[in-house]
Parts: sequence; C-alpha cells; structure tokens
Amino acid sequence: MRFERRDHPSRLVTVLAPIGAILAALVVAGVLIAIAGANPFRAYALILKGAFGSRLGFSETLTRATPLILTGLAAAVAFRARLWNIGGEGQFYLGALAVPALGMIPAFAALPGPMVMVACLVVGAVAGMILLLIPLGLRLKFGVDEVVTTLLLNFVAVLFVSLMIEGVLKDPLAFGWPQSVPVPDHAVLPKLMDRSRLHAGLLIAVGMAIFVWWLQSRTVFGMRARAAGLSPRAAAFAGVPLGRTLIAVACLSGGLAGLAGAIEVMGVKGYVTTDLSPSYGYSGIVIAMLANLNPIGVIAAALFSAVMFVGADSMSRALSIPSYIADVTVALSLLTMLVAIFLAQYRVRR
Repeated sequence: MRFERRDHPSRLVTVLAPIGAILAALVVAGVLIAIAGANPFRAYALILKGAFGSRLGFSETLTRATPLILTGLAAAVAFRARLWNIGGEGQFYLGALAVPALGMIPAFAALPGPMVMVACLVVGAVAGMILLLIPLGLRLKFGVDEVVTTLLLNFVAVLFVSLMIEGVLKDPLAFGWPQSVPVPDHAVLPKLMDRSRLHAGLLIAVGMAIFVWWLQSRTVFGMRARAAGLSPRAAAFAGVPLGRTLIAVACLSGGLAGLAGAIEVMGVKGYVTTDLSPSYGYSGIVIAMLANLNPIGVIAAALFSAVMFVGADSMSRALSIPSYIADVTVALSLLTMLVAIFLAQYRVRR
C-alpha cells in the first residue's frame, strides 16, 4: 500500500473535506459524552439550543464569533503564503492595548466621534502589524524560524500589557484592580441588538473576510502570495518579489489580529485586562485549518467554534458534563481536518 498524490484534486472532495472532518469529530466526541453517562444526541441538541435557542444565546454566539473570524483570517492569510504566524495572541493584545493608549492623548479627544472610532481601529491594526514584522525581519535577515519567535512574542506581549495596565495606563478608578483606563466614549462600537453585547464589529469582521477573499482571488498580490506559499523558489524564479510579498502578507495578517483585539475592547470589554482573550489568537489557527485557509470558510469555522463554546455551557449545566467537551470537539475537528486534507490530496494505491 502506498500514497499517491492526486494530479487534480476533486473540487467536490475539497469542499466536502471540512464537513466530513467536523462530522467525524462530533462522532468521536459523542463517544466521550456517552462514556460520561449522557446521551450524545441530547447533548448536541442542548448545545444548539444554548447557542441559538434564545435571544441571549444567539447574540452571545455571534459576539464570540467576531474575534474568531478576524484571528482565523490572520492565520489563514499568513499560512497561505507559508508565513507561520503563531503570534496572533500577542498581536491581539497589542491591538487592544493601543485603543486606551490612544485615548489618553489630549488632542485625540477633540476629534469628531467617527474619526475617533476609525483612528482606534487603525492604530490597533498597526500595533498588530508591528509585532509580526519583527519576527519576519529576523527571518528575512538572519533566517530565524518565525514559528519560535512569533510564539515567544505572545508571552512578551502579554507581559508588556500587564506592565502597562499596572503602570502608565492603569485606571485610577479601578480600586487597585489591574485594568487599563476605559476606552474613549466616542470609540465604543454601536450595538446591533438592544440589551446584548452584539456590536458592529461583527459587520467589520464579515466585511474583512469578503475583502480578503477578493484580495487573494482577484488581485496580483493574492497570486503572488499563493505562489510564495506553493513554491518559494519557483515564485522567485518567475519574478515574484518574495521579500516585499511577505512583508505585505505580514502587515495584513498582523493587522487583522490587532484589529480583532481593538474591536473586542471597543465592542465588548471597554478596557484592557490580561484575561481579555480566552486564547482567541491560538483558536484562530484551528479555525484557519478548519476552513482550509479559505477566507469565506473562516466565517463558518468561527461560527462552529462559537456554537460549541457558548452552547457547551448550557449543556454542561443540564447534563452535568464538563464544558471542556467543547475544547475537545474543536481540537478533534482540527485533527480530523488534517486527515481529510491529506486524503483529499493523496489517494491510496495497492
């Protein structure tokens, strides 16, 4: 038995691979739920009910999916060009920190409301860009592996945020609690639903997914980025400027992760703390792989993850099963997705 690479992978197989991977993960997770003493079908029904069965659940699911879409896009854009950005978590935090930092500038408060909001989003994106351009520069100049540098910079970024919110950005009205000064009033994103946390950041996230899809499939930059990811040597031989292409990819990827942090603090939290992100940056890697690096697929993958995380809480209370089954299911989805991608690209020969 041997594996033989397919010359032209079927488009149908490529589309069905993520669906099959998620179904396989749900089957395996269902076995674990059954071992825990609960009915898997009832458990999944309760997850769906918790995520969509009420106004609160529906709004919380979409709110949770918003940063996941952006961090998933950040990972997908970078991985498509073979730039291994594992630093989405740190870029997320720096993007969030940039918003209250900008609000402390006296001249900034005098700007009109819409300009304040746009400026906060732009500065958050730029903060994420800078954090990714550092390891990319080390790779281009010295050949340093960006997997290690981007991963380690996550811890540096979180510690830097902790330093800032305990120092110059500390809120004097927080009674000693480690949090930043609040986001400027004009920078708070408008709500999409009354009496909920769902905000306009969802529209920005979906719009960015459509923009990235257009950028990758309809522009010269997208063609160059795909060529750099498929074969850097062949791309360089064909005249693709690899250095400039990777710098542009890093700006887009880091900017998306930083934008996710800015939107989260402007739309949900209102101030920065060190527990702002429940691993949104790392979850973005899983989402990008579940979507097979497709920007539109990232929306569906982020929604799936949000449903699991939000619905698992109500399911856990009803069936007395740990809510960590959501993390297990998402992790299993990643593993089964990797197998599905492999089988879509290779066939078994006797």
